[in-house]
Amino acid sequence: MKALCTCGVLAGPLFVVAFLIQGAVKPGGYDALRHPVSSLALGPYGWAQTAVFLVCGLLTVAFAAGLVRLAGVRRKIGAVLVGLWGVGLVGAGLFVTDPVSGYPAGTPDLLVDHTTAGILHDLFSVLAFFSLAAATFVLAAGSGSGWAAYSVLSGLAFLGFFFLSGVGFQQDPGLVDTAGLWQRLSLLTGWTWLTLLARRARTRTAVS
Repeated sequence: MKALCTCGVLAGPLFVVAFLIQGAVKPGGYDALRHPVSSLALGPYGWAQTAVFLVCGLLTVAFAAGLVRLAGVRRKIGAVLVGLWGVGLVGAGLFVTDPVSGYPAGTPDLLVDHTTAGILHDLFSVLAFFSLAAATFVLAAGSGSGWAAYSVLSGLAFLGFFFLSGVGFQQDPGLVDTAGLWQRLSLLTGWTWLTLLARRARTRTAVS
C-alpha cells in the first residue's frame, strides 16, 4: 500500500517537470504559452512526451489501486476516478494528438479532417480531465473542512483553466495565444491536488 501511494507522489512532479523542461527546449517553433502539452509528442524528440504520458499514467493507476483499499464507498469511487485519470493518460500516450495552433510548422491552426489517432487521443484526454475533476469533488469530504475546501476549489480551478485552454485551442482570438498557459495551469492544479492526496494516503498508511 505504501509503495503504491508513493507512485502517486511521484507521478505529478515527474509530469510537470517533464513538460516544463520540454516546453523550454522543444525545437521547431513550439511555444509553451500557445501550444498544448500533447503537442510535445509531435516533431523532434516526441517520444519523450509519449513516454511521460505512459509512465505517469501507469504510476497513477498503481496509486489508484492502493487508494481503492481504503475503507468507505466514497473513497473507492474516488479511487476509480483517479484510476480513470491514469488510464486517460496512458491512452493519450498511445494515440498521438493531431497538430493544432500551427505546430508543427506548416500545419493549419485548426484541422478539419482529424486522424483516428487524434480523435482517440482527444477522447482519452477528455476522460482523464473530467475523471480527475470528479475525483476532487468526491474525495473532498471526510478529511476535514480545510481539505474539503481545498479540493473543491482545486476542482473548480482545474475545470476553469481546462475550459479556457479548450476555447483557445479552438482558435478564439482572445485566448489562442495563451491556450497552452491555461492548460498548464489546469494540469498544475490537478497534479498538485493528486500529489497531496497521495501524500495524505501514504501518511495514513504509515501510521496504521
